[in-house]
Amino acid sequence: MSLSRNSWKRIWRHEVIIGVLLIAVLTIAGLLMPEFLRPKSQLLLSRQMWEMAFLSLGLTLIIISGGIDLSVGSQMGLCAVMFGICHTAYGSPMLSSAACILTGTACGALNGSLVALTRLHPLIVTLATYAAYRGVAEGVSQGTSYSRFGEGFSQLARGMWLGIPLSGWCFAFAATAFAIFLNRTPSGRSLYAIGHNEQASGFSGIPVSWIRFWLYTLSGFLAGVSTVIYISRFDTASADAGKGFELDVITAVVIGGTSIQGGRGTIVGTVLGLLLIHETRLFISRYWKIDELRSVIIGFLLILSVLFSQLIVTYFRVDQNRNQT
Repeated sequence: MSLSRNSWKRIWRHEVIIGVLLIAVLTIAGLLMPEFLRPKSQLLLSRQMWEMAFLSLGLTLIIISGGIDLSVGSQMGLCAVMFGICHTAYGSPMLSSAACILTGTACGALNGSLVALTRLHPLIVTLATYAAYRGVAEGVSQGTSYSRFGEGFSQLARGMWLGIPLSGWCFAFAATAFAIFLNRTPSGRSLYAIGHNEQASGFSGIPVSWIRFWLYTLSGFLAGVSTVIYISRFDTASADAGKGFELDVITAVVIGGTSIQGGRGTIVGTVLGLLLIHETRLFISRYWKIDELRSVIIGFLLILSVLFSQLIVTYFRVDQNRNQT
């Protein structure tokens, strides 16, 4: 029995494509490096992805709504410096973590205010704050690196529960909450409407500016959370924390099927995109040990993923138009 057009459309969802690519990468890795796929090895290696994982949740919502945030990595640098300064003054990892998260939230709120009030394109706003936050972090720290935060604090990134990192449990809970928000709440569905047509969404009564403000504030909050995990993992806080993370996170979100033009994307796709990049990077760095090759392959994955997704969307759109005529 032949499949209907709608059945093929469901099969060729972007998430399915990324899932197939992920299985292919893991299969190749398992054949060339059997020890790479051992559960113990995978759980230990997973510690390297949780900071980007939290950042990707906020970026997914922002990009679905038609925005972008290039400053999340530099926000982490400023948050790390504030963590180090607070710990030097008070010696409390808990208080320092609160200051770190509050700093990230304030940075995100500033981004959101500028985007909502000035009506400038988010690319321009966050490109400016990308440089500003990193510059402030480096100016305040003067190259100082803070460390020695205690063994208990390091357990946040290194600790395990039921054989799974604590950060992984936190991310699983957060990702589930974000997926429910996107798919089951009016506010979540309004993000897709804003991404499709911001002006029409405003005319229909959706508070576009207010939603954009809170999206960027949430992204800043998650940058602060990611910084705490990052510092816990390395036991070091410095102005270069999160350097280059913004490009990796945006790549993961776009590879996961979130349209850079807005209006399309899922949390499941973002998680699959993260896993694909994470596993590809680790396998290449351990098998070939060539950093340049790793960057080239990730770049090709991004291009192929976006092109293939556009071809599928265009094909079904053309077919739908033919049926209507």
